[in-house]
Amino acid sequence: MPESTRKTLDRAIVADVAQTCLCLHTQRAARALARLFDMALRPFGLNNGQFSLLMALNAPEPPTIGRLAEFLAMDRTSLTAALKPLERRGLVRVEPDKTDRRARIVHITQSGLDALTAALPVWRDTHAQLDAALGGDAPQRLRADLGHVLRATTLAGDARTDKPAP
Repeated sequence: MPESTRKTLDRAIVADVAQTCLCLHTQRAARALARLFDMALRPFGLNNGQFSLLMALNAPEPPTIGRLAEFLAMDRTSLTAALKPLERRGLVRVEPDKTDRRARIVHITQSGLDALTAALPVWRDTHAQLDAALGGDAPQRLRADLGHVLRATTLAGDARTDKPAP
């Protein structure tokens, strides 16, 4: 079929989806934020996801892969893949849980803590610039709204899979 006679959705439908799709708007914003923080963290050999992962590990008790995946809203397989390069670089250590050999515990190493400490001032500066560009109370509102989105999507997902809500 020639390209000019190809069937497409009505432009009004496409425009409506482009204007209202929360997933599209969130993905576009997330990609822009990821690029901004990836560039800022590049001198430290980290990307934004690795920085967040290391920060999540900086806790009194090291988490299991399952608890960490839940906190980061990731599936375990994706988290395990994200941990591999950090483990190879010696920034994290993954080992079996001493009380439950089926579970694995993720530790931040001293090298991981050093990388996090070095990157933190640049992360703070980048965040301050972004917050200023957003202006006023927009950063706090955005964080609150994103928290609402996370809770709503969790509830919606639980309803679709017949799981009890948290």
